[in-house]
Amino acid sequence: MSRSPITREGFSRIREELERLKREDRVHVIKEISAARSHGDISENAEYHAAREKQGWIEAKIRDLETRLASSEIMEVPKGPKEKVCFGARVKLEELDSGDVKIYQIVGPYESDIDQARISITSPLARAMLGKGPGDDVVVQAPGKTTEYEILEVLE
Repeated sequence: MSRSPITREGFSRIREELERLKREDRVHVIKEISAARSHGDISENAEYHAAREKQGWIEAKIRDLETRLASSEIMEVPKGPKEKVCFGARVKLEELDSGDVKIYQIVGPYESDIDQARISITSPLARAMLGKGPGDDVVVQAPGKTTEYEILEVLE
């Protein structure tokens, strides 16, 4: 099995979510199932069936997070200023067509979250930026669209 890179912070976030699911959510749904059973016939008990469905979702999520943690390798992110884009770096970019400025952190595939401005190292944008520095232009090919960016700064 190949191992995926992950930051120490990303590993911790996943581990914390896993622990919450095991210690809180799993216990809570077991109590819900028990309470629904006490209402009598479970064959037509919507509360029981909803709780069982929720239990299935929680157990699947636990298995998924355990697999992610087992197949991850923590990559230490170098501290201090960076001259080139590397794994773990935060990069300030300007989209040349629109002038929009954004900051993204390059992380492992299991911890990427566009809403939190964390992009996977396997994404086209991250791959195009790797090894480049401030002032360099980056061209990203996406289906039906080519976008050009300029790297403004590689942040700590």
